[in-house]
Amino acid sequence: MDAPYAKLEELEPGIARILAHNPSAFTYYGTQTYLIGTGEVAVIDPGPDLPEHVEALEQAIGSRPVVAIMCTHTHRDHSPAARPLAERTGAPIIGCAALALETVGPRADAAFDGDYAPDRALSDREQLEIDGEPVTAVATPGHTSNHLCFAYRGALFSGDHVMGWSTTVVVHSVGDMAAYIASLHKIRQRDDRVYYPAHGPAVTNPQQYVRHLVGHRMQRERQILSLVRDDGRSIPDIVAAAYPGLDARLITAAGGSVYAHLLDLERRGLVEHQQDRWKAA
Repeated sequence: MDAPYAKLEELEPGIARILAHNPSAFTYYGTQTYLIGTGEVAVIDPGPDLPEHVEALEQAIGSRPVVAIMCTHTHRDHSPAARPLAERTGAPIIGCAALALETVGPRADAAFDGDYAPDRALSDREQLEIDGEPVTAVATPGHTSNHLCFAYRGALFSGDHVMGWSTTVVVHSVGDMAAYIASLHKIRQRDDRVYYPAHGPAVTNPQQYVRHLVGHRMQRERQILSLVRDDGRSIPDIVAAAYPGLDARLITAAGGSVYAHLLDLERRGLVEHQQDRWKAA
């Protein structure tokens, strides 16, 4: 892919990004790490622990003090570079809480970073300052239970909660569909002027785009309800009918999202299941 890996790109004054070389069916061209601030900086989503990427971050930081290394969540395409970067800069790791897992979700290429250990975990609306300006944590559970976005100067660093190229994977083992949709409604009520996601281009029409994402989830929910209305279906059957022509690499993840929808519908009394078959209640 012809992408600007390991190069600093200024997006606007005080906000720049470096693209990690980890392209995949789940990460698009790779993870976008953001540097915010001028005299001092914070690093948002340091990304995978790739030597070329960590070195590019260190070079971009230069002699400036690093106030914080901030992670939106702990998929291994987001947080593993936090520890080596902290060792090189002396900066604290501040952001999402660690996530204890019994199992790993179906995003096999983006499993969780079991070594992640923040110096400080932020709660919703907690702040720290960069160059005297606030960076605010916005709790957005759904994609994962520990997901945070970060608001700074009218921009929202949206991690995987809102991506610029694809809808977000929500898997029941680590995420929650109802929480994800509630988190979408939450950020839609904000007045951010732009979203900078970890994957894909900036979202310059945030409220309209989030409305589209909510509509997409509601459409998918109606589709699933229609598919299980008569005889009931297994999750693989639902995926085959709901996602025709889907890239084979994404089938397992699609099944996880369908299951997350079904669990939400079951909690609301709209579907039920016996063994592996689901039908309308």
